[in-house]
Amino acid sequence: MKTGQIRVTIIILILVFGLVGYYSFLAGRAKTGSKDPEMTAVEKVLSRDLVNDYPPTPKEVMKYYNDITLCFYRDDVTDEDIEALGMRARELYDDDLREINEVGSYLIRLRQDIGEKKEAGIKITNPSVASSTNVDYYDRDGYHFARLLCTYNVSENGNSYTLRLIYLLRKDSDDKRWKIYGWDLQENVDL
Repeated sequence: MKTGQIRVTIIILILVFGLVGYYSFLAGRAKTGSKDPEMTAVEKVLSRDLVNDYPPTPKEVMKYYNDITLCFYRDDVTDEDIEALGMRARELYDDDLREINEVGSYLIRLRQDIGEKKEAGIKITNPSVASSTNVDYYDRDGYHFARLLCTYNVSENGNSYTLRLIYLLRKDSDDKRWKIYGWDLQENVDL
């Protein structure tokens, strides 16, 4: 090979490597620039498809319900978020519980409760659902029920305490899904 051909070959190789490097740089930059923003906690909770991905066990229903509850009391939650979260919570309620909680009055009470807790400086954190071995299953009047304990850490003006609630879930006769039938403070429930 002549020196002229060697120079041309080297120049072509440099140009090819330069173009490949530049293309790689642009491709990497486009990926990072188009990255979807991270979803907020509220968006994550609301993104769950309850038609195709309904929680299969009473414990899982309560975990999801607690995720909704935590979102209710976030500092950055909006009225629109509260309404959407409230409607999502209602999807976990048994038909009888939904019937006694008409949508309009339910949302009004929900907003009032959240507003009062925020004004009083009450924060709900660290929900905990009893282990699946601690779920009390029983049958009554042709229905399947599950009873389980949920605990919440609550801070109020610098003081902390634990709130213990017993939730009662009833298996829906149509879809065979566990739905929240009601709840009460642990000390009010005979176990």
